[in-house]
Amino acid sequence: MIFEIKGKPQGKARARTFYDNRIGKMRSVTPERTKSYEELIRWSFVSQGGKYGGHSASFRVEISARYEVPRSWSKKKRTAALSGEILPQVKPDCDNVVKTVLDALNGVAYNDDRQVVYVACRKKYAEEGSILVKIEEM
Repeated sequence: MIFEIKGKPQGKARARTFYDNRIGKMRSVTPERTKSYEELIRWSFVSQGGKYGGHSASFRVEISARYEVPRSWSKKKRTAALSGEILPQVKPDCDNVVKTVLDALNGVAYNDDRQVVYVACRKKYAEEGSILVKIEEM
């Protein structure tokens, strides 16, 4: 199955860890922005026809993070970026995009992201920012 998440690609933000005096222990909290983005990924998967793959299946995931070409670039540079001659070396890093997508699909596409046995990620320029995800059972 292939599905798209519209908007600028986002990476997984680090959880904030702090000592909670009320419970007397360390506590970690995922930032709200990351939670919202993971919800968008889940919604995109389900709304575009995604089905749960089960507890024991293995999965292959390919991710294409597409970044919008900066408006300040000349027509020549813009054309080069859209044709793939210039590749984005911008944040977020591929590993953070992958982590966000795989974590968001836990319990929706598969039971746990440990079932994903192959991952590929690439970054490229496009007219609009988005993430294209191809997930298939192996």
